[in-house]
Amino acid sequence: MTNNERVIDVTDLRRVYGDERGSFEAVRGVTFSVGRGELFALLGTNGAGKTSTVELLEGLAAPAGGQVRILGHDPHTERDRVRPRIGVMLQEGGFPSELSVTETVRMWAGCTSGARPVGEALDMVGLGGRGKVRVKQLSGGEKRRLDLALALLGRPEVLFLDEPTTGLDAEGRRETWELVRRLRAEGTTVLLTTHYLEEAEDLADRLAILHEGRIAAEGRVAEVVAAQPSHISFELPEGYLLGDLPPLAPLGVTGHETEGRTVRLRTDDLQRAATGLLLWARDARVELRRLDVRGASLEEAFLRIARNAKNGTEPARDKEMAA
Repeated sequence: MTNNERVIDVTDLRRVYGDERGSFEAVRGVTFSVGRGELFALLGTNGAGKTSTVELLEGLAAPAGGQVRILGHDPHTERDRVRPRIGVMLQEGGFPSELSVTETVRMWAGCTSGARPVGEALDMVGLGGRGKVRVKQLSGGEKRRLDLALALLGRPEVLFLDEPTTGLDAEGRRETWELVRRLRAEGTTVLLTTHYLEEAEDLADRLAILHEGRIAAEGRVAEVVAAQPSHISFELPEGYLLGDLPPLAPLGVTGHETEGRTVRLRTDDLQRAATGLLLWARDARVELRRLDVRGASLEEAFLRIARNAKNGTEPARDKEMAA
C-alpha cells in the first residue's frame, strides 16, 4: 500500500490518561493503515483500547505520542480540513428527545457541508416512514439507525462506525451490512469497531485485534483465521486409551488435551487429521461419539487473545500480513 493510497495512517500511536500522581497508558504503540475503499475492523477485549484509539483517529483528543493522518492531515490540529470529509457514528448518540426524526436530521444538516437531502438520508437507513416520530418514541435499534443517518449526511470519504449494529434485530443488522457494503463499493473508507465477530468476518477486508493497548493480530480476515489451529474432538471408544490412537504427529496434529474420555486435537491440516482418524476408526470398527470437526475461525483467534488477557500473559504478535 503506497502513501497515496493510505486514507488512514497510524504510526506508533499512544494515549495516556492521568497526571503526575499516576497515569495509565491505554494505547501503546499502535501502527496500521487503511486504504481507500477498504473496510478495516478494529476488535479487542474489554479495555483493549479500541475507543481510545478511535477517538484519536476522529480528532477528539491529541495523542501522547506517535502520529495519525486522515486523508493526509492531522485530525486534531487540522480539524477544519478533516471534519467535513468524515462521518462519525459514536457508540451512543445523544439527541433532543422532543424533536422529531426529520427535525433532528434537518438540524444536523444545517451544520454539515454539502448535506444530503433529509429524505434521502432517512431512506438509506430505513427510517423514511418515521420522520414525524419524536426521538423519544424510537426504539433502541431505530436510534442506532438515526445515528447512522447523521454520520452519512455529509457524504463522507471516511466513515467511523463504533458498534453500529448494537440494539438492532437480525434483519436490521443485515440491512445495515448491505448499506455498508454499498458505501464501500462506492469508494467510502470504513473503520469499524464491533463486538459481533460475525460482523467483522463478513464485512472486513482487513482487521486488527487489540490486547492491552497493542495490536496482537492483524491482517486480512482469512490470514488471521488461517493462523489459528483447527480442532477435532471426540469421546474415546470404550476400552481404548489415548495411546491406542494412530500416531498423531504424522496426521498433522500439533497438540491435544483430554478431559475424562473426551479428546481434543489441534491441527493445522484439518483434512489430513480428520481423514486419518476416521480411517483408523473404520479399520478398528469403533464409533467416535460426539465427534466435532471444527475449522479455524475468527472467534478462535479472538478467544485465544482473550484467554491470554485473562491469564495475564502477553500474546505474541501474530506475523503481520501485508495488505
